[in-house]
Amino acid sequence: MTQANLFEAVLECFRECDPWRKSGAVKVLHERWRQGQVALGPPGGDPGPVPGRPERPLLVPPREVHFRSVATREGRAALLHAIAHIEFNAINLALDAILRFPGQPEAFHAGWLQVAAEEACHFEMVCGHMETSCQCRYGDLPAHDGLWEMALRTAHDPLVRMALVPRLFEARGLDATPAIMRKFQGIGDRRAVDILKIILAEEVGHVALGDLWFRRLCAERGLEPEATFQALLRDYDAPRPRRPFNEEARRAAGFSEAELARFD
Repeated sequence: MTQANLFEAVLECFRECDPWRKSGAVKVLHERWRQGQVALGPPGGDPGPVPGRPERPLLVPPREVHFRSVATREGRAALLHAIAHIEFNAINLALDAILRFPGQPEAFHAGWLQVAAEEACHFEMVCGHMETSCQCRYGDLPAHDGLWEMALRTAHDPLVRMALVPRLFEARGLDATPAIMRKFQGIGDRRAVDILKIILAEEVGHVALGDLWFRRLCAERGLEPEATFQALLRDYDAPRPRRPFNEEARRAAGFSEAELARFD
């Protein structure tokens, strides 16, 4: 039996606009990869600048996305919707890493395909809880596109992508999640807390994967990783990591004590 081409299959998932069909297709593709039914082949077509995504949510500047207290149903819906949007973007980011950098080793593509499948599960869990607890569906509220803007700025170089998406933006999620969990704990939303525990544990692995490939790419180019990361923050005018950090999670994801101390 002829094996499917990974790049062609990923491109099909990437171009899918319906969030639920996309997340389902990614999980199926990952399982087919694990079973040996999909193999690396020649790169597929051009993924273009943006992934397939639905007409809603309406994308607005970050300052126009407002949050209320999670003590209200509207506030819980807004926070869960923002998390769902992050997870949907994360599916596309993982797929984009495979498509944008086809010359990387097979382990690189296998790792990001697994990330895409895990992000799809996160998206579905958050959306399911948002619908049952808040009567809100993904797309009902506005969202912003800041994370994808950084993906476009780093599309030319896998080293820069690994630095400024997983090691910068996704690592910020490690810092933010415990405080969000405490908010849901405070209102007795145990299901939200349980979902966020799963997301946090797996996001450590996602940031660690980005850290691993960032360091490998630095080694290939004879660059010192932590000094290079600092230089990229300056060169791309990227937001510096800000305390308070989830230091335990960041250490598990590959950040050294010396690097964490540099952000004091």
